[in-house]
Order: sequence, then C-alpha cells, then structure tokens
Amino acid sequence: MDYSDADPSDGPSTLQLDLARRIIDRIRDAGLSVGTRVSAPELARIFGVSRSPITGALDLLVEKGVLQPMETRGLRVARDVSTLNLSEILPNSPIEDLYRQMLRERAQGALPQDVSEAELMPRYGVSRGIVRKLLMRFAAEGLAQRLPGHGWRFVDTLVGEEAYRESYEFRAIVECSALRTPNFKVDKDIAGQIRRAHERILSDPASRSGSDEWFRVNAFFHENLTGFSGNRFLTDSVRHQNNLRRMQESAAFFELPAERIEQSCREHLAILDAVENADLDWAEALLRQHLKQALEYGGGRDDNG
Repeated sequence: MDYSDADPSDGPSTLQLDLARRIIDRIRDAGLSVGTRVSAPELARIFGVSRSPITGALDLLVEKGVLQPMETRGLRVARDVSTLNLSEILPNSPIEDLYRQMLRERAQGALPQDVSEAELMPRYGVSRGIVRKLLMRFAAEGLAQRLPGHGWRFVDTLVGEEAYRESYEFRAIVECSALRTPNFKVDKDIAGQIRRAHERILSDPASRSGSDEWFRVNAFFHENLTGFSGNRFLTDSVRHQNNLRRMQESAAFFELPAERIEQSCREHLAILDAVENADLDWAEALLRQHLKQALEYGGGRDDNG
C-alpha cells in the first residue's frame, strides 16, 4: 500500500477522515435523532482542532448523506446512524492502517523498542512528515517518548503473564476505588451514551468482530466509569492502561469471537445498572468479577475487559 503524502485534490485528508468517523461515533453514542442540529464550533472544541478540518469533515459527511444543510444556517443529522457501517461510506485511511500495522508489529516484537525516523521512512515507504505524525500520536497516547537526539522509544508493553496479571490487579485497585470516592456521581448523559453504544453492539455482536469498535466502546465504558469519580488522575491511569492494551493486544483483539464480545457487553451493562441504582457495593462486586474473568480469558491476552 502506498502511504506517501496525498494530494489534497485526490480526496479527503487523513485528519478529515478521522474526524468524520469520530463525528459519526458522537452522533451515534449521543443518540442524536434525524433532524438534530450539529454544531461545528462545538465539535472543534470537543476534538481540540481548528474549524478548518472540522468543516472538511462535515462537508464529507454531507456528501455521504449523513448530514444535510438546514434551511437556515447550519447542518443537521440526515439519517439514522445507529446501525451505520462506517466502512461502507468512508474510505479507509492509509495512515490509520499504518498506525495499526505498527501497533501489531510492536506487539509481536517485529518493530524494535527504540526506533528512529530515518529507519522508519524506508521501512514503511513514507515521508518523514508521516513518520513524525505517527510517532507524535503514539507519544500523545503515552505509548512512546522522544529520546535525546533523533530517536524514539516505545514504552514497555504488557509482555508475559506476570505483566498482564499486574495490569489487571492495578485496574481492579483503581476502578473499584473510583466507585468509593466522595465525589462519585453518575453523569446521566454519559451513562446514556454508554448504554446506547452497548445496546448497539448487542443488536449484532458478530458484526463488531474483526473491528476496533468494541475496543472503543469498551474503553469508553471503563474510562467514564472511573471518570464518574471526578478524579482526573484515576481516569488518566485507566486511559493509559487502555492504550497499553491497545498496543499489546492489537493482533489478537480483532479475532475476538462474537459470544465473548456479547458476554463482556452484558457484564458492562449490569455494572452500569448497579451504578445508576446507587448500589455501589454490588457494582464493585460485579466489576471485580468482570476484570477477573477478563484476565482469565486467554491469560488476558485477547480480551479487553
């Protein structure tokens, strides 16, 4: 596959494609109905980007029939996206494919822990700009750091049973403790997004196998369950664990059977039910059992709890 820099006239940029997918995810998780207005400034603020790439992403979604112009100024949702297959309406991003390839190769040990931009350019046949953009993405996710000089180092991965066990022990400590913080409070809007996302998975779990949608929904659940604590440090620690697992489990994650996805999904909803009913003792018991089962399933290597 050619990963060279594309001419803007050839189609949407990688950033626009990424933003378009994230906008659809937000519409879907928020349960926005057909006709609901979509705000470009709000999306730019949420995603931390300027108006220009957001405008490009919105134009792409208008072209694909997901959004439509309003009679007055602005855009609105044009179709039900709850069962929308993104791959059918948005082209694959070569840069996103390369990002996933690097994740897999690092997980398998094919990509060294210490790398340089000069080494990666001929390895993947890409420009220095693309290599740097990918490495900065890894750095932003806590998966790599720049070394003095021109090198980069990927973080230690969750290699071996002991590292997996320690990771799940850490998660149990952090996530269960988050339920006991004095400022713990369920955000009803976010809880609703979590529930709708899981119900969408349950409607056809087989269709979610072989994609990263379950990882995204899964991570959203655990990060926001911890986030209800109001403690940013607890939330950041769970997010970092998710990023570590995304790297190490990337190869096996896409092979998860539909029945395992469905089971994990129902466990999440049971925990969410207990939390929304303010039964935190039961929520903690369910969460501990959920993480224990996730660790035991394949030694923690191919489940994302």
